[in-house]
Amino acid sequence: MTHYIYLVRPGEHLDAEHGLSDGPLSPRGRRQASLLAERLSGVPFEAVWHSPLDRTTETARVIAERMPSVSPQPSSLLFDCVPTGMHEEAPAVFEPYFGSVTEEEVEAGRAQMADAVNAFLVRKTGDIHELLITHNFVISWFVREVLQAPEWKWMTLNQANCAITVLSQRPGRPWSLYSYNDVAHLPVEMRTGLPEPYGF
Repeated sequence: MTHYIYLVRPGEHLDAEHGLSDGPLSPRGRRQASLLAERLSGVPFEAVWHSPLDRTTETARVIAERMPSVSPQPSSLLFDCVPTGMHEEAPAVFEPYFGSVTEEEVEAGRAQMADAVNAFLVRKTGDIHELLITHNFVISWFVREVLQAPEWKWMTLNQANCAITVLSQRPGRPWSLYSYNDVAHLPVEMRTGLPEPYGF
């Protein structure tokens, strides 16, 4: 009897190359989402949650078209966010990114992720499968939380668009990382979203 949480980053969005933070899926993003839906089509999901942003909503819609028994629901706890600021132990390569992040954004991100962990990483009985379509930093925070790694370690973890990360929890045991950044369903040319080595 195991509770599984599938964490998925949305497909590539149309305006990503122009630096915009959100938008509809690009043609490649729609293909990524279709391949993801095909890969997950045999999983008996009890719930599908997604960030309210356009690219996550559209990714959820593509999955629901393949699995009409699911009804994706938006959750503000899955918005993209920055849960901590720069840390003295973090590599210096991250400093330029945090130069544009305010203390208010970090405080809001930390509070959001505390609420998200309390909402989703809860013990449930039976064989449970839940899907969360969310963003790179949110997935990284969940993984860091399960591994009980130092808070700043979230910034060292990255997922490809429409990659699959799975957390699992058995009765009487802590949460564990079952699989991470699985892109086996994506051809090489569809594996987007990962940073260049040693950069964002």
